[in-house]
Amino acid sequence: MANYVVATDANFQELINSDKPVLVDFWAEWCGPCKMIGPVVEELAGDLEGQAVVAKMDVDANSVVPSTLGIRSIPTLMIFKNGELVERMVGGNIPKAVLSQNVLKHA
Repeated sequence: MANYVVATDANFQELINSDKPVLVDFWAEWCGPCKMIGPVVEELAGDLEGQAVVAKMDVDANSVVPSTLGIRSIPTLMIFKNGELVERMVGGNIPKAVLSQNVLKHA
């Protein structure tokens, strides 16, 4: 069962206005590195349940938010807290422990 939230242009603002850290994985179906980090992000969603929100946004299905945030390459992982961007990581080879640590330091 998926513990992550599917982020869309429509629900994004509401999603990131959480007092818990919100990790958003910006990805696309055709992106190789996205497929590498996707399962890691999904596993993290289970690990961090109750401590953080983990979301995934398909950049092909949602163009407004990624262009507003200036996302040029994917996967891009961003951490938001109370609606503010607090961390940005790019690439498909970020270790799960690093991702978890980066999220939890904002908890």
